[in-house]
Amino acid sequence: MTRHTINDVARAAGVSKGAVSLAFNNRPGLSPDTRERILATARELGWTPSPRARALSVSRALAVGLVVARPPETLRSDPFFPSFIAGVESELSQHGYALLLQVVPEHDAEHQSYRRLSHEGRVDGVFVTDLYVDDARPALLAELGLPAVIVGPALSEPFWPAVGVDDAPGIAAAVEHLVGLGHSRIAHVAGPREMVHGRSRREAWSTALHRTGLPEGPCIDSDFSAEAGAAATRELLDLADPPTAIVYANDLMAIAGLAVATSRGIDVPGRLSITGYEDTELGAHVQPPLTSVCSDVIGWGRAAARRLLELIDQRPATDVSLPPPTLVVRASSGPAPVHRATHPTTGTPDT
Repeated sequence: MTRHTINDVARAAGVSKGAVSLAFNNRPGLSPDTRERILATARELGWTPSPRARALSVSRALAVGLVVARPPETLRSDPFFPSFIAGVESELSQHGYALLLQVVPEHDAEHQSYRRLSHEGRVDGVFVTDLYVDDARPALLAELGLPAVIVGPALSEPFWPAVGVDDAPGIAAAVEHLVGLGHSRIAHVAGPREMVHGRSRREAWSTALHRTGLPEGPCIDSDFSAEAGAAATRELLDLADPPTAIVYANDLMAIAGLAVATSRGIDVPGRLSITGYEDTELGAHVQPPLTSVCSDVIGWGRAAARRLLELIDQRPATDVSLPPPTLVVRASSGPAPVHRATHPTTGTPDT
């Protein structure tokens, strides 16, 4: 079987080898018709540039990095990252780029990874996830000269591009849904205050309650894990005046909280309503199915990858249009109990 070369493509398309290179590297200098003719000719001949040759020709690694500072046990149970990575890969694969993923135990190791990746030239840019309120990574990446896209809310510095979805409308919709069902004591199991999305979801819960004229219910800071979500739920249910509804900052904690309530014989949603965030696939199949906030995480990954490649190629940014989060109402939320003859946890009479 004949293996075609770039020379064959150039000859068949009636262009130079340089024009073929411009077409495959998405560089300016060709008309749209010429670019399409070259790509169509290459498809007909079954030719694609080898990744190594292409990387050498453009002095690029043709890879982008994602360094995640989480224990592997926590990461494996987080449904966000598989969906986000699927979106990233679907975009990168169209442009001949690969994703280099590193999981490290803590933030010092994460910073060392960024320095090593930059020094060794292994990536052309990186994604920054799990942003902290006082995050040192953007300054480090600026020092290294490594293009970066923040996944989540933007920082105050305008030169740091961010691709994300505002948490507030989804959390507000959950609170308004519960208020509409008659709940007035609505608790929150939050993410860590030092994390931007933990803080933003907590603030959205608080703002939504104040907007409806209700005081804040109890709030417990957690770490987004199932174990911590279960512990926070037990603490809320042991209060002298426990909440009739709990808004969780993610589905993992909500599902764990639902299990705790069920194990105590608490009727969900008859005595306790529960909402999550992320609308994971599992949430629709627990009993009762979980009311949760849905966002397009795969689309989010695609948009983040597209923006990072634009940064690497120094191209103008295209508009990012991600749908706002929406509340998916299922059976875990229902009308507030009219009265409680007994404490929902201990079974003793209320006073």
